[in-house]
Parts: sequence; C-alpha cells; structure tokens
Amino acid sequence: MTRAHLPGILAMAAIVVASNILVQFLFGQWLTWGAFTYPLAFLVTDVMNRVYGVGPARKVVIAGFAVGVACSLIGAQIQGEFGPLVTLRIAMGSGLAFLTAQLLDVAVFDRLRAGRWWRAPLVSTLVGSTVDTAIFFTVAFSSWLVFLEPGNDVSWANEALPLLGWGPVVPLWVSLAAADWMVKLSLALLALMPFRLIVKRLTAQAV
Repeated sequence: MTRAHLPGILAMAAIVVASNILVQFLFGQWLTWGAFTYPLAFLVTDVMNRVYGVGPARKVVIAGFAVGVACSLIGAQIQGEFGPLVTLRIAMGSGLAFLTAQLLDVAVFDRLRAGRWWRAPLVSTLVGSTVDTAIFFTVAFSSWLVFLEPGNDVSWANEALPLLGWGPVVPLWVSLAAADWMVKLSLALLALMPFRLIVKRLTAQAV
C-alpha cells in the first residue's frame, strides 16, 4: 500500500461511516438514506481496481470491512427505542455482505478488465450489489435464521405485505431488499460517468 492508495482508503472509510449513520433515517416507506451512500463503495473499489490493480483494491475492501466492524461495535453499545441500534444479526449480515460482495466485485472486474471500459465496472457492480442485498437482508431479518440470535425479535420484518405495496404478498424484509436492490442497480448505471472521469484523471496524474 502506497500513499497513492490513501485517498481510496479514506473514501471507503467515509462511505462506510456515513452509511452506518444514515441507515438510521428513513427515506419513504421502503428505504433509508444509507441506501444512497453505500453503493458508492463499489465505485471506490472499481476505480482502485482499474487504476492500481487487484491487490490495492482488495486492501481497500479490507480497510472498509474493518471500519464497518468498528461501526457495528459502536452501534451495538447505543440503545435505541427498540434496543441496540446494531443487533448481532445486523452486524453479521452487514459484515458478511460487505466482504463477500466487494471481493466478488474485485474478482469479476478483474476478469472483465480487458473489455469495453464500461463492462467491468457495470457487471461487477451489478453482481456484487445483488449478492450484497441478498446476504444482508436474509441474514439480518429472515425468520429462517432466527437461531442466529434467538433474543432478537424480527417478527416485524416478517409481516406479510404486498411487495413494495402492490405486488404479491411477501415478508416485509423482501420489499425492503427489493427497494434497496433497485437503488443499487440505478446507482450502478449513474456511477459509470464518475468512474470514467475519475479513472482518466488518476491515470493522467500517474503518467
């Protein structure tokens, strides 16, 4: 890791911290404000991967994971209206989802780096985002995994409701996951231009 990689580490850390704070604030019925900041982590990972390679990208991911663990430990000590802000299942889901999805993003990006400039960041982010959403919401809220934290009541997240208010009847957490996933996919497309511009600027500076 060199000084050139420090901005990537700081950017990832800032995104993780901001997302952990903003996830406490609702945006509409199905989302939190954290849903709009967290996907930027994939942008940071992809920029690092394109400019510096797989090794530095993975190190930035590990740094982000460490910051996320620290945030979870702090959140577990803060009591909200219904108990700790971060339960064991949320901490487990968050950490496992972040590490798995980001490392998968790095691997997929590397496999596709020789193609068109937009292919690697778009496909890797779509794959990573999908895995991230599936792991986090399943581990954190599904009734199937209640044995992970028997004392944590997740019945509210398993209330049967129409998907996003109008689809088939599913547990509430599935609607929350679907809304989160759609935001991630939308931001994956919007992030292509910043990705292109940032990569060009960093590449020019390195010459």
